Amino acid sequence: MKRITGKTKEATLIEMSNTLDSQIEDGCAVLTGYRRTFQAGNNGSINSISDRGTQLPGHREIDKLGPNKDSVYFRDGVRRIDFVLSYVDDKDGDKKAERRREFEANLEKAGLELETEDKSDSDDRKTYYLKIHAPWEVLATYADVLKIKVPFKASDIPKAREVPLEWLTHPFRLPDNIMRPEPDYFTAPFDKSKIDFFLIDDKDTFFPPSTRNRIVYYILTRCPYYKEDRNEKDKTGIKRLLNNGTYTSAYPLHDCEYWTAAQDMQCESERYHLYRYWARFLCFYKEQPLNLIKKYYGEKIGIYFAWLGFYTEMLFFAAVMGVICFVYGVLSYEDNITSKEICDPDIGGMIVMCPLCDKKCSYWKLNSTCLSSWQSHLFDNEGTVFFAMFMGIWVTLFLEFWKRRQARLEYEWDLVDFEEEQQQLQIRPEYELKCTGRRLNRITQEMEPYLPFPSKCARFCLSGATVLFWTCLIVACIMGVIAYRLAVYAAFASVMKDSPTSKIQLVGSLITPQLATSVTASCINFVIILILNFLYEHVAIWITDMEIPKTHLEYENKLTMKMFMFQFVNYYSSCFYVAFFKGKFVGYPGNYTYMFGKWSKLRNEECAPGGCLIELTTQLLIVMAGKQMVGNVQEALLPLLRNWWGSRKGRSHPESTYSRWEQDHDLQNFSQFGLFYEYLEMVIQFGFITLFVASFPLAPLLALFNNILEVRVDAWKFTTQFRRPVAAKARNIGAWEEILNVVAILSVVTNAFIMAFTSDMIPRLVYLYAYHPGNETTMKGYINDSLSIYKISQIHADNQPEAGENPLWFNSSTITCRYRDYRYPPGHEKQYTHTMQFWHILAAKLAFIIIMEHVVFVVKFFVAWLIPDVPTEVKARIKRERFLVQEYLHNYEVEKLKMQLSQSYCLSTETASLLPSSPSKYQVLSESI
Repeated sequence: MKRITGKTKEATLIEMSNTLDSQIEDGCAVLTGYRRTFQAGNNGSINSISDRGTQLPGHREIDKLGPNKDSVYFRDGVRRIDFVLSYVDDKDGDKKAERRREFEANLEKAGLELETEDKSDSDDRKTYYLKIHAPWEVLATYADVLKIKVPFKASDIPKAREVPLEWLTHPFRLPDNIMRPEPDYFTAPFDKSKIDFFLIDDKDTFFPPSTRNRIVYYILTRCPYYKEDRNEKDKTGIKRLLNNGTYTSAYPLHDCEYWTAAQDMQCESERYHLYRYWARFLCFYKEQPLNLIKKYYGEKIGIYFAWLGFYTEMLFFAAVMGVICFVYGVLSYEDNITSKEICDPDIGGMIVMCPLCDKKCSYWKLNSTCLSSWQSHLFDNEGTVFFAMFMGIWVTLFLEFWKRRQARLEYEWDLVDFEEEQQQLQIRPEYELKCTGRRLNRITQEMEPYLPFPSKCARFCLSGATVLFWTCLIVACIMGVIAYRLAVYAAFASVMKDSPTSKIQLVGSLITPQLATSVTASCINFVIILILNFLYEHVAIWITDMEIPKTHLEYENKLTMKMFMFQFVNYYSSCFYVAFFKGKFVGYPGNYTYMFGKWSKLRNEECAPGGCLIELTTQLLIVMAGKQMVGNVQEALLPLLRNWWGSRKGRSHPESTYSRWEQDHDLQNFSQFGLFYEYLEMVIQFGFITLFVASFPLAPLLALFNNILEVRVDAWKFTTQFRRPVAAKARNIGAWEEILNVVAILSVVTNAFIMAFTSDMIPRLVYLYAYHPGNETTMKGYINDSLSIYKISQIHADNQPEAGENPLWFNSSTITCRYRDYRYPPGHEKQYTHTMQFWHILAAKLAFIIIMEHVVFVVKFFVAWLIPDVPTEVKARIKRERFLVQEYLHNYEVEKLKMQLSQSYCLSTETASLLPSSPSKYQVLSESI
């Protein structure tokens, strides 16, 4: 036998042999005092635990605890608080008290230790606090069930070599004890039967607080609150007790206050270190202490901040390239011959354009769009083509390098062998309660609940119909915004027409009807987006609950796909309309196209002579910047006010009366969807900077500034505003990775189409190399070439401006007007049909799309093939660690077998020596026994 003692007063006996060994008391005196120590050295043997007394070194005695309640221990100062439940007495007190009584009794039967703080000791004099402690036996049992990895030997694998010129990154680095809060160990899944195989120096600190609260929460979610003589399977779990108000909250404790280190030396003060080195905005240029984040909050939250930090780092390169392209547009401002011709009074000022809407819109001169043409050139130039192709490659590099970064974190955080299949075995309590049918699991060979196929199909159809309905609702709202654009454009055109008597002549010269309509429609669309988001969040959760997913992983993936599909349509549909539909189905003055038919009198919008790209830029800027501003206000400003009030309350209370559990109770609860919304926000932003980046090269710069703030705001929220979340494991970012891959592929297609059909780049290039007059390659004459002619007398009366709508300069001498298209002029044998130049431009656009997509995709796939997902160094380390784990386990089993054989041999020897040689000896022996 081997005795292992910890901080508790009772020693735990671990059997090291078969049941026969336990019957030996004094038969082999040599083996009774024998203690074999396996040294974890180069010989590959194993460490064990030396006997320790029951006194906890460094722990406070109860008389030393004094009146200070800012503690994470029970009143005895020894047992750590692993979880806290709170409740209040109310009108339905008897029924809830009965539930609590049964629930707490079952918790004690499960081995947990409880301690209650009376409401008279709380700050509000009405809240009870139930403190929960998991003793060693409970932790060991469930660590075995959950296959939690624990250290068994110090790692002897040398660390990676230092990077050359590492001193350049010194200002961005944090202290080593913060970056690596614990040494490297070889780890293996915990096995209660092999307890002396692991490095258990102190049982009370062997499992870190994050692991302890994870185990306790696992018990809480599966503990029933019905009596043994009653079979009410639905009365199970802390979640239902929270929903029906039996308990008001359930949470693990922070280890200390965030603004000061813990006074108790036994407390880790990790929260304080996170706030000091991570959560303050002045640390925005510092690296993130990912290992400490993982240790304190768990791997799932740690992997989110690792991804967010890496995404922000990669945005720096995209932002730099975007700024270069924008600067190129500014520097080539004076070389923009197209805009000069539009603004020239002798060219653009002499071109009369056809009305852009029926009745209310008048004829207008081309030079009225002078300002918008200059603005369009800033984003619609030769550099934009290069930037669109660069972003197609950038997004591939981002995803591939993230895979490598993720693989390295998997190794460092012991997630290599952690598979989602392990979570598949952990069925959601809600699934167990709602699925009454049972069947045999072919893998575990155990009976498990299941959802019948007809019920599953019915729920799936209802879910799909609901998603389709809400998607159609979004499309209907977008159509409504489009109808608004068409209807209000006429009003803006009428107010801002070029009239010398107009009171807003100055404003009208700066803001065109197109710009005014686009800005107001974008703002209205953004408000609709926020409203629909609020409604659909509840709908998505409802239909996902209705589907009854089997596991937590399946639940998260289904909710993720529903929410992203909705957000995709909600945020991007207006941009898709401006990019790919506006100005593409207009018709011409003799045959205009209407949105809902001619009866609606809503004529489809036309693009300005400079193209629709500037309107797409406006739409993207308003929606993207607006979303980031609203998100930052929600995440930073509102919690800041709450934090100011909470800090006043917290700091006004002395530590002796304002307990740790009350301080955390006053914080916000971190819901199971908290991290989901953080991912969703960043993925939607990722879509903005990839799908439509060709129209706005400065989008990555805006995203970079936002994310620098986002990292610290999220860190500040987690550290100061939220209760400590229950630690959870995750080896990757889950379904979000597949979504990012889909968005990356789609972005190549969308940017190619934007450059071909939304930008004016291809028509200009075709004119430059095929249709420019004379031998000189120049853009002179492009504007005149890109505008077709229509005879005013042939315009239908329904399309003519009303009396009094035409400007003063318009008179009977004006017999033709111009419109943006490539059609034969009046009097031609093919009048008002498309010219050959139109078909040449269309062929060039399609060729550009094919060439750009193929070039970018070839480079993407080549880069993806060239960069392995797992670094070679990490692969070698993983193989080395697996080999050592197998070797040490083998040596452990061999040594264990040797001990059993030695005990068996000693027993047989003692038995032979005690056998009587004569009846007198046998009698003496029996008397002595």
